[in-house]
Amino acid sequence: MIKNLFKNIGPGTLVAAAFIGPGTVTLCTLAGVNFGFNLLWAMVLSIVATIVLQEMAARLGIISQKGLSEVIKSEIKNPMINRLMMLLILSAIVVGNASYEAGNISGGMLGLETVFGQVIVDVFGFSVNIMSAVIGVIAFVLLYIGNYKFLERALITLVLLMSVSFVITAIVTKPNLLDILKGAFVPKSPEGSLLTIIGLIGTTVVPYNLFLHASLVKERWKDKGDLKAAKKDTIVSIILGGLVSMAIIVSAASISSGEIKNASDLAESLAPLYGDFAKYFLSVGLFAAGITSAITAPLAAAYVAKGCFGWQGGLQSKKFRGVWIFILLLGVIFSSFGIKPIEIIKFAQVANGILLPVIAGILLWVVNRKVVLGNYVNSKAQNILGLTIVLITVFLGLKGVFKVFGINLF
Repeated sequence: MIKNLFKNIGPGTLVAAAFIGPGTVTLCTLAGVNFGFNLLWAMVLSIVATIVLQEMAARLGIISQKGLSEVIKSEIKNPMINRLMMLLILSAIVVGNASYEAGNISGGMLGLETVFGQVIVDVFGFSVNIMSAVIGVIAFVLLYIGNYKFLERALITLVLLMSVSFVITAIVTKPNLLDILKGAFVPKSPEGSLLTIIGLIGTTVVPYNLFLHASLVKERWKDKGDLKAAKKDTIVSIILGGLVSMAIIVSAASISSGEIKNASDLAESLAPLYGDFAKYFLSVGLFAAGITSAITAPLAAAYVAKGCFGWQGGLQSKKFRGVWIFILLLGVIFSSFGIKPIEIIKFAQVANGILLPVIAGILLWVVNRKVVLGNYVNSKAQNILGLTIVLITVFLGLKGVFKVFGINLF
C-alpha cells in the first residue's frame, strides 16, 4: 500500500521542497508566535491556490513537452513584448534565486548550528562559516550527478525527513485540535497581521515553482495518459508541504515570547519546555528545509535560462550546469562571509512581485489555448479558480513592490 502511494510521487515533491525554504519556516514561526493559530486559514488558502496553479503548469509540461519559459517564448508573437517577458523572467528567476540562495544555505546552516554549534575559521583575515560550505558541497554533489531519478529520490527523502521533523515537533507541543480547526477554517485578521498573511501566501505561491514544475514533469512523464498520476502527485505533495508549514505555525504558537526571530530561536525555546529532542527534531527540519531549497532554487534558474535562451541538452549539459553552479557558488560565498546583498534582494523582490501576477495570468491564458493543449484546456471551474488566484497575486504583487519602496497604500 505504501509502495503504491509513493509510486507516482516525484516532481510535486520537489515543488514542495522549493516552497518550504528557510524564509517560509521563519515566517511561519513568526505567524505562530505572534498570532497563535489564527492565521492557519491563510496556509489553507495558499495550499488551494498552489495546487490550482501547479496543476496547470504540470499539465502544460506533459502535453507540450516544453518548459513554461519555452511555451511563453513561442506563444507571445510580438517581438518587443516577447523580449520584455524573457528579460523579466530572467531577472526575477535567475537573479532572484541567486540572491535568495544565500538565505537558503544560511537556513540549513542554522539547523546544523543549533545541534553542533558554530564552526568559524579565519581565512586571510575574514571570518568564514564552515557550515555554509558543508551545505554547499552537499547541494553541489546532488546537482552535479545530474540524474533526475537520483535527485528526485534524494529530495523526496529530505522532504519526508523535514515533514516528519516538523509534524513531530507540533505533536510534542500538545496543541488543542479544536483551536487548530478554527484557525484553519475560520478566517481572522488580528491587528497587525495583514503583512504576515500576505507573506504566508506569497512564500507558498511562488513564480519560480511554476517554471520548475513544468520542466520537471517532462523529465518524468512523456504521455497524456500520465496526467492523472501527475495530478495526484501535485495534490499529495503540496498538501504535504502545506501541512509542514502549518505544523511550524502550531509549534511556534506554544511559545509566548517576543524574543523569537527565526526557527533556530524557536528550537532553543522548545528545549526547556518539551525536552531537547523537540529542539533536535526542529533543527533537523530546518536543515532539510534549507538544503532542499538550496538545491531547487539553482535548478529552477537553470531550467528558466535553458528555456529563455533555447539551449539544447539535459541536466548534464555544460550551460545548464554553469547556471546552477554560479548561483550555488554565489549563495555559499554570501552566506559564508555573512554578506547580505540587500539591493539585489530588493530588486529580486520587485521583479518577483511583478512576475507572479504576470506569469499566473499568462499561464491561465496558455492553458486555455487549444493550439497548445488541444482537448486538455482548462474547464470553466478551473478558469474561475485561476482568475480568482490571478487577482489575489495582483494584490500580493503590488503589496510586495510597494513594501520594498516603503509605500503603504493598503
